[in-house]
Amino acid sequence: MDNKKLNIAFALSTITIVYNLIEGGVSVFFGMEDETLALFGFGVDSFVEVISGVGIAHMIIRMKRDNVTSRDKFEKDALRITGFAFYLLAGGLIAGSAINIYAGSVPETTIVGIIVSTISILTMYFLLSVKLKIGRELKSDAIVADANCTKTCFYLSILLLVSSGLYELLRISYIDIAGSLGIAYFAFKEGKEAFEKVKSGNLSCSCDDDCQN
Repeated sequence: MDNKKLNIAFALSTITIVYNLIEGGVSVFFGMEDETLALFGFGVDSFVEVISGVGIAHMIIRMKRDNVTSRDKFEKDALRITGFAFYLLAGGLIAGSAINIYAGSVPETTIVGIIVSTISILTMYFLLSVKLKIGRELKSDAIVADANCTKTCFYLSILLLVSSGLYELLRISYIDIAGSLGIAYFAFKEGKEAFEKVKSGNLSCSCDDDCQN
């Protein structure tokens, strides 16, 4: 494979990891500070994505050395940890939503959620577009799959923007809870996909039908 393009792919995976670490830290901090469960869940999701990103970076390093046709033990272990973490996140958000409903907890503000989600939408769209371009040029199912799976992060960002924006406008507590449950749904879906990848062992994406486009 073209090492120059593989270097670009590795740089993109590194940017993804660093960005998710920063986004996760900011989102979790302000999610707790402002008592917005949706933003907190979004931040935890970003941290879990880091584990998956490390697996992708490891795969690209292997691709620079040899032709890669299947996932190795490190990548499968990363996917298993990712899957369990997403399931825990989904369960935690559902439980947290129930507690907030019972306690009548409401966010102080969701302004940070609006800012974070807007930046995330722009960042994820850029990463998705460039990863797809590089993956297709290299004819790499793994990189194209990674790019298409970035769509989930993009959708999550839109969900957070909608829930944060609506709450800030209407001040209805259930909007933040609805956003939290939406993130829980995506987390469960991502966890299921991670285990499906481990089971299949191949490099193609099981995220959605778009992966074949």
